[in-house]
Amino acid sequence: MNHPKISIKSNHTVVRFRLWLYHAHLMLDQPPMSLSANGLTISVLVSQYHAEITSRLVDGAKQAFLAAGGSDELLKIIPVAGAWELPVVAASLTKQDDLDAIVTLGCIITGETTHDRVIADAIAQGLMQIATKWVKPISIGILTCQTIEQANARSGGTRGNKGVEAMNAAISTHHVISK
Repeated sequence: MNHPKISIKSNHTVVRFRLWLYHAHLMLDQPPMSLSANGLTISVLVSQYHAEITSRLVDGAKQAFLAAGGSDELLKIIPVAGAWELPVVAASLTKQDDLDAIVTLGCIITGETTHDRVIADAIAQGLMQIATKWVKPISIGILTCQTIEQANARSGGTRGNKGVEAMNAAISTHHVISK
């Protein structure tokens, strides 16, 4: 694994390093044995666009939460209209004192224009801003695929389930922050 040189020259460098760390280390198919979701309250926000895909992402996130010892009563699944609405709903949830983390799930398929990139970039920026102000995990399990086949592969198919990975990242990050 190539490790980036770390030199703190700007906030942009810090964000790039954190994104590298997230992708290189925290995107886990299975949580490490030392991590536990026991006692954690986590909300899962799920876009209703491409519901056949996002429902499988939710299933994966829920399975990961329960496999890590989480309680079904402490997992809140919240449907939202589309991926664009994820940041505003996430921001509203940060006002809840009893919430430990938020997992966002969605699916954006490339069309004939660059609209998908504009949407995905804005969502990622918005969620990062909210997470850094809240200082609790908001993980992103939003598929950005070129085809529906790619989305199927990443929502429980041959490429795993990004819902599982997003939940495991939220649990892992919660424990890192809580230390």
